[in-house]
Amino acid sequence: MKFTCTRENLVYILDLVSPLASKHANLPILGNILLKAQDSGVEVSATNLEIGIRAQLRAKVEQGGSFTVPAKTLADYVHLLNNEQVEIELQENELHLVCGSSSTKIKGSSAEEYPLIPALEEEHAYTVGAEEFRNGISKTVIAVAKNEIRPELSGICFQFLSDRFEGVIMAATDSYRLAESRVPLKQGKDKDVRCIIPAKVAYEISRLLQLGKNQEGEESVRLWISENQIGIRYDNFEMVSRLVDGKYPDYTQIIPEKFKTTAVFSRDIMVNKIKAASLFTTTGVNAVSFDLNVSQGNIGVSSTSTQTGEHTSDVDVEINGEENSILLNHRYVLDGLQHMETEEIEFGVNSADAPCIFRPKNKKEYLYIVMPIRQ
Repeated sequence: MKFTCTRENLVYILDLVSPLASKHANLPILGNILLKAQDSGVEVSATNLEIGIRAQLRAKVEQGGSFTVPAKTLADYVHLLNNEQVEIELQENELHLVCGSSSTKIKGSSAEEYPLIPALEEEHAYTVGAEEFRNGISKTVIAVAKNEIRPELSGICFQFLSDRFEGVIMAATDSYRLAESRVPLKQGKDKDVRCIIPAKVAYEISRLLQLGKNQEGEESVRLWISENQIGIRYDNFEMVSRLVDGKYPDYTQIIPEKFKTTAVFSRDIMVNKIKAASLFTTTGVNAVSFDLNVSQGNIGVSSTSTQTGEHTSDVDVEINGEENSILLNHRYVLDGLQHMETEEIEFGVNSADAPCIFRPKNKKEYLYIVMPIRQ
């Protein structure tokens, strides 16, 4: 195996692939990445047995072959190089790298020992805008359950072309809050296809698309959903992953249709007031009270703690309906507000015991529901 490529291209490909390689007690080779040189270029891949990534490195190949090397060592070293051109050659069980006046040898392992990454099952196919898709994932994954007690809640539910929306709906809930994003499709005709993708896969997709965006990659992502697999293809890489087994609960029944009190507030001002109130809450409970004062045209934000003291402040708002109040976990509220792009936020409340809603004003693409803390 022998090929030449630019340092810039090599850094980008290693940034895509190498974070997936991880230390594994029983399979040390999973800490390696696989390099496979062919006439068409060099395929660089990594897997953790649940997710697999293949990326195409533009290179001038003089001699074909394949080999695996420790991902972190190779990536860290290449990041330190200055020169543009990198020559890579396999000699016995070492990868020789020459770049300008520096050269190094990295020990590795035979490619035959590397686990096989499954091929993409191109079943239900869809195309979606890369930036909207990445944005939708990052706003939804915040509500995924952090434990595996109910495995289906440890992922994001994807619904393609359902009765509720002619695109893809992404939803996540940990039973205390719910996030739902809607992203239009560019292509795709298979209706009511559903799957649950693991949270770590969602973070991985978001990371890969952000790297691609930084390289001014394509505008669209292609997706494939099969019975137990999701595949994505974007720019010069593809990723394949297992899905979460199970049926996602019907969460739509907790989305309120009407509200007794609605308010519109400035996101930045409210975030600031909640952060101040959070300093005076009991650890673990994180309770902040929101008092919707229709007569005064404001929302009172207050908290109290036996350890640190108490805090009260008011936020001027546009408000309609009846006087109301609700006690919420400030961490959940801040998570949602910090993922909304608009300056004005709609806040809907029914009672102290019913779920409330936050969403960007006049936008239907995103909603965020928080369950109240029962007093």
